[in-house]
This record gives sequence, structure tokens and C-alpha cells, in this order.
Amino acid sequence: MIRKQYVLIADLYSIKDDPSSDGKPVRVRGWVRTNRSNGHVGFIALSDGTCFENVQIVYNIDAHPELAEASKIATGCSIDVAGTLSLTPDAKQPFEVQADSVTVVGGCDPDFPMQKKRHSLEFMREIPHLRPRTNTFTALFRVRSVLCAAIHEFFQSNGFLYITPPLITGNDAEGAGEVFTVTTREDGDYEKDFFGKHACLTVSGQLHVEPFALAYDKVYTFGPTFRAENSNTTTHASEFWMVEPEIAFADLEDDMEVMESMVKYCIKAVLDRCPSEMKFFNDMFDKEHALISRLQAVVDSEFKVLPYTEAIDLLLKSGRQFQYPVEWGIDMKSEHERYLCEEVVKGPVFIIDYPKDIKAFYMRMNEDGKTVAACDCLVPGVGELIGGSQREERYDLLTKRMAELGIPQDSLQWYCDLRRFGSVPHSGFGLGLERFILYLTNIGNIRDTIPYARTPKNLMF
Repeated sequence: MIRKQYVLIADLYSIKDDPSSDGKPVRVRGWVRTNRSNGHVGFIALSDGTCFENVQIVYNIDAHPELAEASKIATGCSIDVAGTLSLTPDAKQPFEVQADSVTVVGGCDPDFPMQKKRHSLEFMREIPHLRPRTNTFTALFRVRSVLCAAIHEFFQSNGFLYITPPLITGNDAEGAGEVFTVTTREDGDYEKDFFGKHACLTVSGQLHVEPFALAYDKVYTFGPTFRAENSNTTTHASEFWMVEPEIAFADLEDDMEVMESMVKYCIKAVLDRCPSEMKFFNDMFDKEHALISRLQAVVDSEFKVLPYTEAIDLLLKSGRQFQYPVEWGIDMKSEHERYLCEEVVKGPVFIIDYPKDIKAFYMRMNEDGKTVAACDCLVPGVGELIGGSQREERYDLLTKRMAELGIPQDSLQWYCDLRRFGSVPHSGFGLGLERFILYLTNIGNIRDTIPYARTPKNLMF
């Protein structure tokens, strides 16, 4: 697929322990991370993006005077290097390439912002088109890719069918009204608009994927969603990716079992497939250098279950002065969630049976008439990672709840009809991909987990 005269840096690392590779001719290409020279010998740190590690290019000016020009190559340039592989097991790097020739493929202007010094994450958010060339984002976007693959692997290997719901919809799945309108008009006359009615970007694929669960038993969707919530926290974005499975003949307990299995599978996949990247995040973004051990503890743990009412009692008895007051009926904030999982349970925990007034209309009413069969999966360091519920499968109770909340039934009659045509107990959940990445990397801000962040007042690219 790629011309064979070039070798990938990732492939060089795979043969670094093979003595027969020492002295073999190689040709590599990539982008210069750093370049230093003392006038006699120079060293280029070269990345081609195929692995987290760089390869060191050594150019000996005394032996090859024509390589003196290589010392002028700036950070950011793309180059083509022909030389010899030299194993160096006793040095900091396991091997290096002794250059015979160094050719500039693409030069780089002096104002290239990614210099050798350490740059803040805030600064790099201003140049998202260049930040993948840094160690932090080289690691992060590989973790993101591996995580996405693992999510698909988990569901595919467990018999889930992948469904792609529409991005443009006439429904607000969450019922909060925080949607982006899709229109071709300036006057708001949606009856004359492209679709003949008000249209918006989807806030969730759940409503559209539920009908498929009632035909295929187990399904999932994984794609972008959009919320016009004017929130500037480190865990909210206006565009983000959601994993949303739906399972027929399943109650809340079944739902939580799938959540736990998926989280463990994905963490293990990232730890196994991204060891260098995860070591980087462990060493650079965790003050205690305990990120990997904490994630491994989650893989090895059994997730606890805590009813909402009991969780509120624990918060009230904690003696903590929380920023947000605690009382039964509140929608718990991150500080409450993190206290419960980090201080009380000391690990992942499902909070179940939330008050109906703080949850969506489609969640199944419990026998007490006050709570619904909903759960949030809380993890240390982040708080809520996943939200899910058993869906209300009873037509009369679903429509009654919609009326109570003032949700028009006409536009969702198709959804209600599922309860009239062979309804079964069914459950599902939503996992925000970017929040999962926050948890896995400890990077701290959701704006750094997605290639081009979309947040309030931020549409730079």
C-alpha cells in the first residue's frame, strides 16, 4: 500500500531486539521534533506518527561534510532520511539511524509555534491543526482511536448490531430544549423550511435506535451528538460522541452488567495497546503517578450499587461543606459524585433509583411513584461516566409522564407506538466518549479530548 523503500518507525521498534537488524540500510521519513548540532555531529528527533516514540537520526558532519546543511533544518520540517540502522541497547534509545543523506521534503517557517519548550494546553487549543505534533496529543489521539475500536469490538463480539441514527431530527430526546436548529430560513417560518417543520441536530440517538432493539434484540449507535447548553465547564462540549446501546428483554440490572463489562473491556484494551502513551499520561498528568494502577484496579474490581436515597443520606452525614447544598431531589453535582466514589466507595459505583423529576420522560417508573429505574455509573476522578435506565415500556405510563412534562405526543407518537406493538422490557445507556477519554488520560479538560472542540463562543476552525 505504501512504497516499500520506506520503513515505519513503529516497525523499527518491533525489530529493535533482533541482532540481525544491526547495520541494515533503512529509509525513513517524517517530521522533525528537535534538531541539535555541535558542528561535528548532529541529532534529529524524528516522528512519523506511527508510534508514540521518535527515532534519533545521527548525522556525522566530520565523516560526511555534505550533511552540514542538516544542522539548519528547523523543527517542524518534513524530511527524508536514508541511512543505516544502528542498535544502541546501552544508550537511552534502543537504536538510532546513522544518516547517509537528509533531504528536506517540506520546509517550515520560523514562526512555527511548536518549538522544543513545553507549551500549555490552553495555548495549544488555539492551534488545534498543529497540536497533534506534540507528545501530549500524539498520545491522546492514539488513545482515542484505540478506545473507539475497542468500543466497536466489545459490542460486535457480544452480538450487538450497529445502527446509525440520523443527525438531523425533529425531536429533542432529552426534553430540555437545548438544541441547535437546522434551517435554510432567516424568518423562523419552519412550515416553509427545507423539511417543512422545525429541525435540529440530534442530542441523542437513543429514541431512533430503540425501535431496532425491538427487532434485533441488542443494538448500539456510536456517533456525534450536539447540545446547545451554555456551559463552560471542563466536562461539557457542544459537540461530542456518544455510545448508546439498547437491549430488549433487559432490566436495569442487565443494563448495569453491560456497562461494567464494557468499561472494563475498554480500559484493558487501552492499557494493553497503548503502553507508551498511557505511561506518558501516568507520568505527566497524574500527580501521584498512579493513573495506570487506578485504571487496572477498576478492571479488577466489582462495581458497587448504591440507591440514590442512601447516597443523599451519606452526603448529609459526611460533614463536608459542599459548594452545592444537598437534599433529597437534587441532581447531584460532580463534587457529590466524586465524594461518593472516591471517599465512600473508593471505586466505581452505580447510583440507582433517581427521583423522577430530575430524569428524562422515557425512564421506567418505580413502584413508589417517586423514583425511576435509572442509574449513573460514577468513577473516581471524573464522577458520572455513564447514564442509563430501564425504559418505560408501558404505553399508559409513558404518555402520562409526557403529559406531566408538557412534551407533545404528536411528534413522538411513533415512539409511543412501540409500546402498543409488541412492547417488552428494555434498557439502555449513554456513554460520552470524550468523558471516557478524560478518565483514561487524566488530561483534565474535555476540549483536549477531541480534534476540534466545539464549546460556547468557540468555533475557531
